[in-house]
Amino acid sequence: MPEHTHRAATSGAPLLEVEGLTAGYGGVQAVRDLSFTVGPGEVVALLGPNGAGKTTSLLATVGLLPLMSGTVRALGQPVDTRKPHLLARRGVMMVPDDRGIFYGLSVADHFRLARRRADASRRALVLERFPALERLMSRKVGLLSGGEQQMLTIAKALLAEPKVLMIDEMSLGLAPKIVQEMLPSIRDLAKQEGIGLVLVEQHIELALSVADRGLILNHGRVVLDGPASELLQRRDQVEAAYFGADDLGDVDEEVLPTASTS
Repeated sequence: MPEHTHRAATSGAPLLEVEGLTAGYGGVQAVRDLSFTVGPGEVVALLGPNGAGKTTSLLATVGLLPLMSGTVRALGQPVDTRKPHLLARRGVMMVPDDRGIFYGLSVADHFRLARRRADASRRALVLERFPALERLMSRKVGLLSGGEQQMLTIAKALLAEPKVLMIDEMSLGLAPKIVQEMLPSIRDLAKQEGIGLVLVEQHIELALSVADRGLILNHGRVVLDGPASELLQRRDQVEAAYFGADDLGDVDEEVLPTASTS
């Protein structure tokens, strides 16, 4: 995996501010005291094993799961859990891990659903990032490969010109080679358009290779947080945090900053 060398484009106010987020199910906390910000053009990787609280964090952030405590502000306004659909209309999009696609519809149908008013320039830009979809327009989604379905899912979100995009487990069920091809393209578009991008992932190096910052969750808490480029250079500490080791060793304070950018 090549060393992470890109720089966050984070001028301006944060697009997403999560402070002390605690959420769960049936009164049981699944994630506790989560705090992070995402600026324009910044890529934040939220990492951790299964059950760490990653998806719960996203659901609470976009208002689909009530907060037990803490606050979430998106595009300068508090997130209203009573009206989560309004958040999507304002440009805060979440790509779920189940992809949210209709197998009986074609790729072209999904493009029309995602962008009801014709916008040829936007369509062309998205297809430039995912050229494989151009030749698949007439094909039913149920006949696509897993990688093609994932491309379509992300393309749908990008067609709506999001300001904040959260992608839950993009690599789920996909070969690493496919993910390595897709992630840089999504990152580059986020930088180009100033989109705040949150990647929820299990695969450490794949996510950190395109991210500006990384947070590692374990048992519902952030156990390691820092610039992605530095975390990639400290793999032993990252793996210890990921697998829940009690002792992370002598962690350099620079690896655990509270600043929002590298």
